[in-house]
Amino acid sequence: MRPILYLATQNKHKVDELSALLQDHFSVRDLSSLALTEEIPETGNTLTENSLQKARYIADKFQVSCLADDSGLEVEALQGAPGVYSARYAGEPKNDQANVSLLLQNLRGFSNRQARFVTVLTYFNGTSYHSFEGEIQGTIVEAPRGSQGFGYDPVFQPENEARTFAEMTLLEKNQIAHRARALEKFINFLDKS
Repeated sequence: MRPILYLATQNKHKVDELSALLQDHFSVRDLSSLALTEEIPETGNTLTENSLQKARYIADKFQVSCLADDSGLEVEALQGAPGVYSARYAGEPKNDQANVSLLLQNLRGFSNRQARFVTVLTYFNGTSYHSFEGEIQGTIVEAPRGSQGFGYDPVFQPENEARTFAEMTLLEKNQIAHRARALEKFINFLDKS
């Protein structure tokens, strides 16, 4: 029987992506099964701090093994923004469409549209915390394309690809994306321990 792993995120899209990638190793659960009603705090200044904070919050509150994720889009021309503030780039409440619109507006006039997606996963195994980072380089396209995915997927075109993440199926995205790369490191860690 596979061990239970709780995903320390309230983002349904992240739950779907992580569950698809982890189903061979764990019986994956989202936070609805823990009856969590409040927002998980995200007050760190870096993705690593936020990821660790989320894992600690769930582990301390429920005494369960968990995997937390914090991801961000870093755009070269915007000095790494939106970065750790990616989910709330256009303010509260979180709104993917508003974030994408603001990003495109802030990039008007820039020829350098280089960007990277970064994910930091933090795993709590019942006794200790372990973090794993994954990234993918790409560019920000001029206008949204595609209807798959979430967040900045419609405007992020990975390097060596002609499509945005939002033009790919979940399976295609999961083969190359930042979250998948961090998960690959996590799975290698599990296999060795």
